[in-house]
Amino acid sequence: MAVNAVLKQRMADLGLTQEELANRMNAALLEITGRPGDVSDRTVRNLVNGTTRRPIGRTRRALEAVFHCPLKDLGFAVPAERSEDPVERRHFITASTALALAPTVPNSGSPRRVGTSDVERLQRRFAEVIANDHRHGGRLAIERTAVALADEALVLQGSGSAGQRVRKQIYASAAAFRSSAMWAAVDGRRFDDAAAHMQVAVQLAEMAGDPYIKFRIWSHAGTMYRHMGRPADAAAANDVARKLGITRQDPMFASLGLARQGAIHGVAGDGAAARRAFDQSQDAMQRADPAAARPVWMNAFYDQAELDSLALCAYLSLGDFERAEAHGHRCLSALRPHMQRSKAIATTRVARAQLEQGALETAVARAMSVPGEAANRHPRVGGMLRAFGRRPEVIAPGSATARTWATYIRDTWR
Repeated sequence: MAVNAVLKQRMADLGLTQEELANRMNAALLEITGRPGDVSDRTVRNLVNGTTRRPIGRTRRALEAVFHCPLKDLGFAVPAERSEDPVERRHFITASTALALAPTVPNSGSPRRVGTSDVERLQRRFAEVIANDHRHGGRLAIERTAVALADEALVLQGSGSAGQRVRKQIYASAAAFRSSAMWAAVDGRRFDDAAAHMQVAVQLAEMAGDPYIKFRIWSHAGTMYRHMGRPADAAAANDVARKLGITRQDPMFASLGLARQGAIHGVAGDGAAARRAFDQSQDAMQRADPAAARPVWMNAFYDQAELDSLALCAYLSLGDFERAEAHGHRCLSALRPHMQRSKAIATTRVARAQLEQGALETAVARAMSVPGEAANRHPRVGGMLRAFGRRPEVIAPGSATARTWATYIRDTWR
């Protein structure tokens, strides 16, 4: 079988992953037929890899509606035409034409004006996405919601006239949503999806000309590569963020860039560089004006607790468990109440630092305090707790503490 290079390129042109194309095809089918679509990731994978060479019926209709072109222009062999009910065919043509024109032809008779109220609505939805991320983190539903909202922003671009400032703000909103989708995928350990979101987000941010969202995207990219165990790529991506002008204008952005650089040095095993980065990050934070105007995403998460969280991560990687634990306690004492995902992660890391210092009972008790929902539903927390759980039997094989942990895991995670 041969890969359908034409379809693959058309998907790349629109910045669509296989999952996103499936979602758009299902939306098109709902519009065309009035019934929800059942296109899955596997359906799209078979279309791309050449397993399905002649899509028919609903699959064909959905493809033609999404890409606004005949099937043959998507690299497929066109099946022989079958007799079709004229009414049904007219309904399809009308519905698919409406889909194609929806971004550019408003429902009213006169052109619609896209304005600041539309931008404000998008910004409110962005704040909701961030709040959900802090409560839950990493879930596929957050990623999908963010992608859908990015698409909604782009549809808004074509729905009417707008000034240049508003257009840039809408592109910035689309980039922000995509960067949230990227972060949800990173947090959920779906790194291929995260990289795909990053590519789209970078393009949108360039169109917006917004240095703040550029910083967020490249800073997230550095974190993505750090979690993938690629410190050289992580440092290079984070450097893109750190070299933006806003790090010179606002020390708070400089502080975040340096703190994430410190975490990268930790993964790379460079203790001296990590300590220097965190010292510089702390100094920059102390110089920052707490009342300065900053984007909602920055205000929502970066503070002393996050700086200490990154230091906790770095010193754990370096094996400096006493220093890691100290930063962990500072982080937990300063975390804002809504940061539930961050609390679960920091608690698990503190438990690991205590465990490696020989405080088995204290460490196990702390690890058991992580809510079961976080352990079961958050991929990063679950992975960290599994790594933690392998250590008691290594450090104290057959001990009562090791048995306590094994029983807890069996009863809680079954």
